[in-house]
Amino acid sequence: MQAIVKTDFNFASQTEKYVGKVRDVYNINDDYLVMVVSDRISAFDVVLPKGIPFKGQVLNQIAAKFLDSTTDILPNWKIAVPDPMVTVGHKCEPYKVEMVIRGYLSGHAWREYKAGKRTICGVEMPEGMVENQKFPEPIITPTTKAAEGHDEDISKEEIIAQGIVSREEYEQLEAYTRAIFQRGTEIAAKMGLILVDTKYEFGKKDGVIYLMDEIHTPDSSRYFYAEGYEERLAAGEKQKQLSKEFVREWLMANGFQGREGEQVPEMTDEIVSGITERYIELYENITGDKFCRAEDEDVLARIEKNVSECLKNL
Repeated sequence: MQAIVKTDFNFASQTEKYVGKVRDVYNINDDYLVMVVSDRISAFDVVLPKGIPFKGQVLNQIAAKFLDSTTDILPNWKIAVPDPMVTVGHKCEPYKVEMVIRGYLSGHAWREYKAGKRTICGVEMPEGMVENQKFPEPIITPTTKAAEGHDEDISKEEIIAQGIVSREEYEQLEAYTRAIFQRGTEIAAKMGLILVDTKYEFGKKDGVIYLMDEIHTPDSSRYFYAEGYEERLAAGEKQKQLSKEFVREWLMANGFQGREGEQVPEMTDEIVSGITERYIELYENITGDKFCRAEDEDVLARIEKNVSECLKNL
């Protein structure tokens, strides 16, 4: 199976194409977006040189499932999933912030904490915590959405003071963020998992706030296995987790953190295959569904056909 790392479609009424780190997004007449979730993989804001077969399908199908599970909280952009690697949805005007919510002291928050910081994005973190410990209450640590390069931590008050989002709307985004995270936490718990932290993107269409992009995928979220969590925490051991963190850890162990002058370590076929298997493992664990590999010889032709059919019916 070849990884899909580049697409170049020309759909009916297409006006522009945006290429992100992982997604290729096609604007259809400023009304709809066709989001092709490629097999590209990024870490430390760098797209790695090799794609991961089936990763796009995994991300797209997990996101679709979770978008469907939160429609009672707020509307979302998704209209249809015409292909395993594609979602078609409403074009919204995105807010220029990502809403990051953390239930546990892990990842970036832990790295900041370990460096001696006790405030992140204007939010205070309690003294005496250890890595992967649960916060008394989930904390929201937003970032600015950078067009390119690194997203930057920013506080609620800075967002409002800079006029990025009004206070009223920002507080609505916070309320939605907490509600979606709570829903994701409950679903994960049923599957024997802990939703550790995640990020959400929101936009507006016709004056209404919509949930956009992906949610609760291994690219946007971190999961621990619930079984053995307390024992590992007490022993100071690493948590068994399902997220993209294992890719970051492999890169860091091989001397790469996205800094200038650093080289991405060689991605052997064995490494690539191992990452595919971890993504499929997450899919099956978080959804409870068996993953069906969409193994077409010509994936790009399949996508083009499926999306074109879908667009005719919008």
